[in-house]
Amino acid sequence: MAASNAQIVEELRWKKFPLLNDGFVCLVDCMGDDEALVQAARVSYGDGTRPVSDNRTLIRYLLRHRHTTPFEMAEIKFLVRVPMDTWRQWIRHRTASVNEYSTRYSLAIDSMVTTPPDEWRTQATTNRQGSGDYLPAEQGAALTQSEAKFQQSARDLYQSRIDAGIAREQARKDLPLCTYTEAYWKIDLHNLLHFLMLRMESHAQLEIRQYATVMGEEIVSKLFPLTWEAFKDYIMDSIQLTRLDSQVIQRIAATGKSPVTVDEFLALGDPSWQGLQRCRERDECLEKLQFLGLVEK
Repeated sequence: MAASNAQIVEELRWKKFPLLNDGFVCLVDCMGDDEALVQAARVSYGDGTRPVSDNRTLIRYLLRHRHTTPFEMAEIKFLVRVPMDTWRQWIRHRTASVNEYSTRYSLAIDSMVTTPPDEWRTQATTNRQGSGDYLPAEQGAALTQSEAKFQQSARDLYQSRIDAGIAREQARKDLPLCTYTEAYWKIDLHNLLHFLMLRMESHAQLEIRQYATVMGEEIVSKLFPLTWEAFKDYIMDSIQLTRLDSQVIQRIAATGKSPVTVDEFLALGDPSWQGLQRCRERDECLEKLQFLGLVEK
């Protein structure tokens, strides 16, 4: 017999899923389940009377056609411990209620995110805000050593100010962004799925992607299994085709050949792409069509 939503919430509540060297995410509370979304969509109350298959069909229809209001009727509250630099990206999603650990009121958390020698990443050459390949571990070892020295120095400086009686609100000013913070983060399911769509995506920064993946795969998928299935099918594991993409596909189809070569793709591309050395839109289209098997890799 399948566990009820209340049982699943109790099993997950306060269970810390570890991340990075000392971070975590855990469920604090949840209001609603797949059935609640269906009730909201049908504007009905009380226990559901329709079979699960009907609920699945409706949830998939709602998400497939972006009818998102019913998903705002469920809320999830998390407790997270996350490095401040990652938190800066996280807090940009202004659709949640947040209460963060105060370093004016309390001592700063005595923990900083560290980087193993084999996890230092180079700057991407095609993306100004992304990472490239990993450095060899022997090169990363020196960086890890200097990181540890800096972090200890920063913590010693902070502690010396606290010991001297300096106000916590001023003593904290030189703490580095690698310092962990904690926060309660409450958000409705619609906006949570949007957050996960952006932060689980392969181009998101690795650290926040790890948090988002755990939140989605380990928590949301258990609390809202029908919604999670539809989210994976229609958002995370789907491809969005633009008007220009569709026109390129039509031109490829007209050739009667599939797959076409990359050179043939370039010739069949949108006129606005022609002659450009660098064109992100063209490159994104190429990646999609190679995934679909319409262009040779």
